[in-house]
Amino acid sequence: MNRAFDIALGTVGTVVALALVGWGCFQLLRKSEDPAKMIFKCAATVAVVAAGWYFVPGMGVPGLFLIVLLAVVLSSMWTPHIAEMVASPLTNLFDGGREPPEKKPYYSIAQTKRNRGKPHEAVAEIRRQLEKFPNDFEGVMMLARIQAEDMADLPGAENTLNHFCDRPEAPLRLVAAALTQVADWHIKLSADVDAAAAALQKIVARFPGTESALQAEQRMAHLGGTQKIILAQHDRQNITMQEGVQNIGLLDSTDFLKPQEIEPGKLAAAHVQHLATHPHDWEVREKLAVIYARDFQRLDLATMELAQLINEPKHKPKQVAHWLNLLANFQIELGADIAMVQATLEKIVESFPDLPVAELAQRRLARLSSEFKGLQKATDVKLGVYEQNIGLKYGSPRKM
Repeated sequence: MNRAFDIALGTVGTVVALALVGWGCFQLLRKSEDPAKMIFKCAATVAVVAAGWYFVPGMGVPGLFLIVLLAVVLSSMWTPHIAEMVASPLTNLFDGGREPPEKKPYYSIAQTKRNRGKPHEAVAEIRRQLEKFPNDFEGVMMLARIQAEDMADLPGAENTLNHFCDRPEAPLRLVAAALTQVADWHIKLSADVDAAAAALQKIVARFPGTESALQAEQRMAHLGGTQKIILAQHDRQNITMQEGVQNIGLLDSTDFLKPQEIEPGKLAAAHVQHLATHPHDWEVREKLAVIYARDFQRLDLATMELAQLINEPKHKPKQVAHWLNLLANFQIELGADIAMVQATLEKIVESFPDLPVAELAQRRLARLSSEFKGLQKATDVKLGVYEQNIGLKYGSPRKM
């Protein structure tokens, strides 16, 4: 019974040992630069281990010498590999190890051909790379750029980018960048605002409620003004210069020469009409809030406009903090109590506690009492009393 158990135990041990040795040899063979040599070493190792397992236990003292001999043989074969295995974590930091380099497309040849004025050859080279890497955005964008800018084939460039954007797996960031580029080309190359708006509308339709959609809507709201600028550059007309005012030094007043400012009421009405069509145009809405506060002293209307911007979840923290600070300015200027201003600035800290804007808001909260005192002193100054040489004292105004 004991003999059978010993045989079974020895057999299991042998199988386990051979399995471990075989697994180690397979791993070494997979990473080896000379597979034939590695196969020979693995076979020799298996033979040596098997021989030692069966013959050494019954040899007594001579078996000890045989073990030493076998150990020397195995050591001479495997010491270099063991040393490499131990040192590889450190050496891999410098030489990258045995990991093969990541396969990626190369567009240097295409870029060189483009620089030499050979766009058709550049396109052919890019297409060869895209056959191997069809989802590479860099190559797709380079191909479309050559088509639009070098070959005057805007429809072909748009088709190239649309084909990329129509893939369901295409990331939002890249799709938005591609469609925005299409819109830019329609404006710059053909002054076609309607086509540019259609490209931007694709971003809004595909990714509604995102920051990319908000930016696309913002651009769409200003396409009309862009069209006027582009058309003016393409269709320059002769400008007739009017005769200047005679004897200007003898006139009692030159007020009539000053450019007439638009009356705030008309400007506000124009902004309201614009926002009815483009409700997400934050630039115009901010201008409207300034008119309500500065020209009409209507804190309630200014607050209503800024609140729409502040509560929009897709605006960047820096923008939201700017509008909250602007609202705090209006509240101070139009007589709100200090508690209301504190609540406004504390929203910045609560909304963005880990961002620099929160630290700036905390600094302003710390000196808020000084702001109120400074405003009170300013209102106590009588009209018509000004400090001499004020421009020389304060210098030019700082940029915000």
